[in-house]
Amino acid sequence: MALLLAPGFLLAQAPVIDQPLRLKGTDMLQEKVDSQNSRQLPAYVSGDRISGRADLETVIEGNAQLRRGGTLIRADRLEFYRPDDMARARGNVRIYREGSVFEGTQLELKLESFEGSLLQPRYRFLRNQAHGDAERVDFIDQQRAVIHRATYTTCTRQPGPSWLPDWILRASSIRIDMEENEGRAEDAVLSFKGVPLLPIPALSFPLTDARKSGFLPPAIGFDNQSGLDLSIPYYWNIAPNRDATFYPALMSRRGLDLGGEFRYLEPNYQGQLRANLVPNDRLRNRSRWGLAFSHSGSIDSGFAVAREIRAKLTLDRVSDDNYWRDFPRATSALTQRLLTSDASLAWAQGPYSIDLRAIKWQTLQDVTATITPPYDRMPQLVLRYQKAEIGGFDLSLTGDTTRFEADPLLTLQPNAHRTYARAQVSRTWGTAGWFVTPKLQWHATAYQFDTPLADGSTAAHRVLPTFSLDTGMIFERDASYFGRRFRQTLEPRAFFVSTPFRNQSLLPNYDSAANDFNFATIFTENAFGGNDRISDSKLLTLGISSRLIDPDSGVETVRFGAAQRVRFRDQNVTLPGAAAVADRISDLLLGALVNWDPRWSIDTTLQYNSKNGQSERATVGARYSPGDFRVVSAAYRLQRNSSEQIDMSWQWPLHDLWGGSGRDFESSSGQGDGRWYSVGRINYSMKERKLVDSLIGFEYDAGCWLGRIVIERLQSSASSANKRILFQLEFVGFSRLGANPIATLRKSIPGYRNLREQTTTPSRFGNYE
Repeated sequence: MALLLAPGFLLAQAPVIDQPLRLKGTDMLQEKVDSQNSRQLPAYVSGDRISGRADLETVIEGNAQLRRGGTLIRADRLEFYRPDDMARARGNVRIYREGSVFEGTQLELKLESFEGSLLQPRYRFLRNQAHGDAERVDFIDQQRAVIHRATYTTCTRQPGPSWLPDWILRASSIRIDMEENEGRAEDAVLSFKGVPLLPIPALSFPLTDARKSGFLPPAIGFDNQSGLDLSIPYYWNIAPNRDATFYPALMSRRGLDLGGEFRYLEPNYQGQLRANLVPNDRLRNRSRWGLAFSHSGSIDSGFAVAREIRAKLTLDRVSDDNYWRDFPRATSALTQRLLTSDASLAWAQGPYSIDLRAIKWQTLQDVTATITPPYDRMPQLVLRYQKAEIGGFDLSLTGDTTRFEADPLLTLQPNAHRTYARAQVSRTWGTAGWFVTPKLQWHATAYQFDTPLADGSTAAHRVLPTFSLDTGMIFERDASYFGRRFRQTLEPRAFFVSTPFRNQSLLPNYDSAANDFNFATIFTENAFGGNDRISDSKLLTLGISSRLIDPDSGVETVRFGAAQRVRFRDQNVTLPGAAAVADRISDLLLGALVNWDPRWSIDTTLQYNSKNGQSERATVGARYSPGDFRVVSAAYRLQRNSSEQIDMSWQWPLHDLWGGSGRDFESSSGQGDGRWYSVGRINYSMKERKLVDSLIGFEYDAGCWLGRIVIERLQSSASSANKRILFQLEFVGFSRLGANPIATLRKSIPGYRNLREQTTTPSRFGNYE
């Protein structure tokens, strides 16, 4: 088949190709235009009328265009003088360069150096979609320009002559430096909703989210402990791999807080240092300080047998016991009252590994709720050998020698040096449908005490064997439920363990604790973590699980499980003060995970006591996330005679609640302009009938600006709580005013998304002419 174009000419149809068409990559379209050889590039001109002299001048009139490299000039009339590389244009002038656009009335520009000026310009920058107008723009070179009597905003221009942006910066001059990613405004005023907010003699601001040295917007917050908190941070971009932030703050009730943070990133190591100093806390009548430092990386030892040694150092220290209560967000510790300093060196090669570690704790005591401090390890040395498939057997050897130190008046135990060794050998027989794994362990422990025990001994030792047998089977079948096809499994499992009794009641306890009762620990040999207690056991654990797997994607859609222990004799090895375990049948452990719909996720675990017909522990969690910026999570947690809590968090567009359906926008730009979002997290104690921790806030997306207000409450004791208010105005692509709640929201709300989270860099071909 052919198409007739003109008498005597035919356009043949492309042949049918069985293989799918594929785009071929090319280096002809480049994101960054090579400006070094731009004069050697050809210049293309077009228009209604073209006249001139060869190699001297060209005059284009009517729809005039001149293009060279990444620069395009349009105008009613355009003159190009080749000897001095000068272009002059008049009438409806439009300049396009690498995605940024300038429009004006009259232009003079040297194309190669990009030097010149444009009168009465309107402009739009590609990087952040900022735009404005001015009296004149002077192009200094390809990366720099000075805009005189300028306005600057990122609000989208609406039709009509009366349109005014929600926020606008007016300045006598704005210097734009694309290379340094910086804008500098002189004699500027920032207005919001027509109200001048900040008269600023000089202002520096970034053109993108890239790092840049300079003062950050002031942060203003309020909490019931410190009062009004005003901070003016300064960011120092030291190098591409180093930076520092200084954030002096003035607290109305406490006084001056001098804070700072330093970060570094090298090929072989990285770290972060954060420090705060309150020289005179008026509420406590003393100086307060906090220090947090982390470092991790590798060291080249210079020896061929141990070339790389991994090093890690963590320091977390504060000045006094009340620091966690007065500054609850100052430390990064998971437990605010237990701060650790941890230094370690680790080496591994093949089946061998060595770990040298020292840990020292700072325990922040409260007279109303004291804590028994954990033991410092000064130091701990661990040696391991683990080799698989030695004649079909797996072999593991572990040696651990540790010096435990703490205040004996608080721990009521002597300090000691403990040496522990464990040898383990196992072998697995089986196929894809079944397995049998017998395992034999041998434990040996020796203690050397600083002071005698109650029986007068200064040393003790313990030797114990443990035998276990782990067996299981895996059955599969094709199944269909509710119109969906699945691969269904049935997986029974039996686990037997036997450990003889050794009296350990006189041994101190330095690092052992009872394992939590869950699916991860019910199939383990020891009822305790740590090495000071090894439970005497003769028990059988029976379990069964079933899964529904999508046969096309392999995704696990549903999982059910149940497990229970049968004890053949009492467990007499316990922690100090605990009674022997005499129950022959343990509580029944039930669990389920359902991901039937990608939007929904349900996870539940139940520990059921068949004797009293009650659940001893229960956890039910659900998460619903139908799209970006929409997530609701809820959890119910019960521990009989201890706690019962409901935990709920969310981020949701309020527009959806009164009938809106939401629109599909880029995943980094919210759900559209003019929308309110609710964010929050509530942790409620049903036993005490009160809120424990809570956070609630609102976000408003106006397109070119965002407003956030967050109220947070953290319980600090049974009768007191720390409350604070965070308020922020974010001028998109420009700056922020107020206290930034983003870190708090991300920490408190699983799945929270920033409404303006830049994920891609705009391409000049997205605005190509």
